[in-house]
Amino acid sequence: MYVNVVLSFLVELVLQSLANIFELNNSFKDVVILSLYVSVIATIISSVISIYLTSYMAIKNFFGKDAITLIFNSLMSLPPVVVGLILYITFSSSGVLGFMDLLYSPNIMIIAQFIIVTPIIISLSLKCLNDRYSLLSDYLFSLNTSENKIRRTLVYESRYDLLIIVITGMSRALSEVGAVIIVGGNIDNLTRVMTTSIVLETSRGELSLALSLGISLIVIAVTMNLLISYIKNKLL
Repeated sequence: MYVNVVLSFLVELVLQSLANIFELNNSFKDVVILSLYVSVIATIISSVISIYLTSYMAIKNFFGKDAITLIFNSLMSLPPVVVGLILYITFSSSGVLGFMDLLYSPNIMIIAQFIIVTPIIISLSLKCLNDRYSLLSDYLFSLNTSENKIRRTLVYESRYDLLIIVITGMSRALSEVGAVIIVGGNIDNLTRVMTTSIVLETSRGELSLALSLGISLIVIAVTMNLLISYIKNKLL
């Protein structure tokens, strides 16, 4: 009897969750769109800066290179709530950058995700480009070409690997909750994204809506993993 009640509850919950997804009401759609907007923008900015820097680091030996690499490798495990706390202190009304009035806005959420994702993309990209450069360095120098062309060639030859790294970074950004809930405030119709909505709706007991958002997040994650698998197969 108890098992039947539990199964009935779970089936009803899943069906209601799927109904919420297919209905695509405005509030649900806005949350998904904002999540994608914040994560995509943060990842694009991070990727451009990270790949530019690592393409330079890969072909240059300079004092402190190993230390910088170690720092970025260590920052990969930086707790997101610490990032959120530092940004909150910095951009609050009494903070150093409080005059910019960015707190509780999508812009500060983009900054938070940028800070979290950048060490990941830099560390993985640097490893990728270093490995590629070790294979191509003799050939590239035999062409007697400029450093800029060497860097562009290196990035081009590593484009599939770099794309996988970028997608990995975006997956990390989409799953972020600690930092964005601190700096964004989880404000309805303004800074509420999928992960923070799941936390809120679960605490309210709105399990069907929370599950709808969870399913959507999983579908996006699975889609990204399928894309990564496709790219890896293309490489092979």
